Amino acid sequence: MNKIRINRLKDKGFSVLGMVSTLFGLILLGVLFGDIIIEGVQRINWDFLTNLPSRKPEKSGIFTAMMGSVWILLLTTIISFPIGVAAAVYLEEYATKGRLSRILEINISNLAGVPSIIYGLLGLEVFARLMGLGPSVLAGSLTLSLLILPIIIVATRESIKAVPSSIRDASFALGASKWQTTYFQVLPASFGGILTGVILALSRAVGEAAPLIVVGALAYVPFAPKTPMDEFSVMPIQIFNWISRPQHGFIVNASAAIIVLLVITFAMNGVAMYLRSRWQKRIKW
Repeated sequence: MNKIRINRLKDKGFSVLGMVSTLFGLILLGVLFGDIIIEGVQRINWDFLTNLPSRKPEKSGIFTAMMGSVWILLLTTIISFPIGVAAAVYLEEYATKGRLSRILEINISNLAGVPSIIYGLLGLEVFARLMGLGPSVLAGSLTLSLLILPIIIVATRESIKAVPSSIRDASFALGASKWQTTYFQVLPASFGGILTGVILALSRAVGEAAPLIVVGALAYVPFAPKTPMDEFSVMPIQIFNWISRPQHGFIVNASAAIIVLLVITFAMNGVAMYLRSRWQKRIKW
């Protein structure tokens, strides 16, 4: 009885400690977020969104970094979405469950936790040097595609696993082939979860700076990229560049850019949640 009471007291102590830690973290996050809002909201206007970088903080804007992030996001989506979904479909629906399949599954799960700087070093060697792409938008997009591919594959596999086997059995009973069942039944039924995983993976990619710095993204670019082979900068790198400046005006610019980046990230997460809930309402098993 005494041991049971001691264990209960320990559980209560850990739960209280967890609640206090969570509350403290939320308060600290709220203070930091509030400071950024107070500091940067005054700087957000049309000129800030459309101006090029400048040595004068009051004339500097985020247009080139924002367009670089848009280019990176679009190309990363085009590259990673079909490859990630196809790989997940193969592993879940077609691959034989053997030793090789288990090794692939373990490695894919482990790759999702690899630090992003490692992907940057890989992208620098393979895409920038061996393939001769240099510090271009395409090299950065390929690098970020490698970064988020494990996340997309894992999310897609989990969504496919959630599809009831009765849907497959009914399709096979009506004479459909394996591919027809996968394409017309399994993928539509799991598309909400797949899309959510892809958008959440892209929201991680849009906030990455380390792998792009390694690949060769520039801190100062006086032009917006127009082709995939152009040099580029992205918003996280521009924020880092402004924070490292001694003038207070650049600190204000960095706070404003952080707000814009947070709005983009929250919007992507909101779209993912909306699409998932809408798809779940459409598909009821």
